[in-house]
Amino acid sequence: MESTSVPSGGSSRREATRQKLYEAAVTLIAEQGFSATTVDEIAERAGVAKGTVYYNFASKSVLFEELLRHGVGLLTASLREAAEQSDRDGGSKVDALDAMIRAGLGFIARYPSFTQLYVAELWRTNRAWQSTLMVVRREVVAAIEDVLREGVAAGEFSDEIDVPLTAAALVGMVLVAALDWQAFQPERSLDDVHASLSRLLQGRVSGSRTA
Repeated sequence: MESTSVPSGGSSRREATRQKLYEAAVTLIAEQGFSATTVDEIAERAGVAKGTVYYNFASKSVLFEELLRHGVGLLTASLREAAEQSDRDGGSKVDALDAMIRAGLGFIARYPSFTQLYVAELWRTNRAWQSTLMVVRREVVAAIEDVLREGVAAGEFSDEIDVPLTAAALVGMVLVAALDWQAFQPERSLDDVHASLSRLLQGRVSGSRTA
């Protein structure tokens, strides 16, 4: 998974190594599960020595926890950038949400293994990183909540909407629809899937306050 910034010097080399480890870990864990994946396998898939894994991460669990933070951080940044670009283009808050949906679909298409892993972990309750998972989930939902609240304040959305639940529903809609697309309808284009979700957004969220 690529980083949003490019450090320099030794920091750049270390970051490149960590990226390789993220990629190797997310692919292996998505394929065979966390418990079945060993540090040796992660190192082999990444093309590094086993000691390099422990040099960068104290344990396999720490690696996975950092992977969650890293991946969701990239997703959240892409959502916020999409909303900001929509604002710069003079779009409405519905336009901003629509742009975020497209950005989310694009992220999932680019990182399907990470998304599968993230969704699977959301349903588990016995993981050491459960608290971290809740924190990173909150980051994604908060990005949508901010746009919804701005839309309510501007009178573009009904003030009767439940902002936290609506934001969570939109995130869930994108995740589930995208995973279904990737698994069962791969012949469909991103534009096609986005158009379908866009129509749903227009019918479910947009609306003006009643006087």
